[in-house]
Amino acid sequence: MEKKFYTYIILTVDNTLYCGYTDDPKSRFEKHKAGLAAKYTRSHKPLKMVYIKEFATKSEAMKEESRIKKLTRKQKEELVKSSSLYQY
Repeated sequence: MEKKFYTYIILTVDNTLYCGYTDDPKSRFEKHKAGLAAKYTRSHKPLKMVYIKEFATKSEAMKEESRIKKLTRKQKEELVKSSSLYQY
């Protein structure tokens, strides 16, 4: 079984969007909620994961994260709306 990698977007309680990548989305989200992941999500508490996309390699997931971070808020919202996790 090959390892998978994921790019994800989290909606925070103050209505901001945080983007990252991981090989275990569930565990990573739990770390964000516990304040043990990114510095950003320590002060902007995670509410829910609203977008996730699977990749075969870490490099692909990181490239997608970089691409998403360059998008405008409106573009990120449109990306989230296209996700099966969409719950805004």
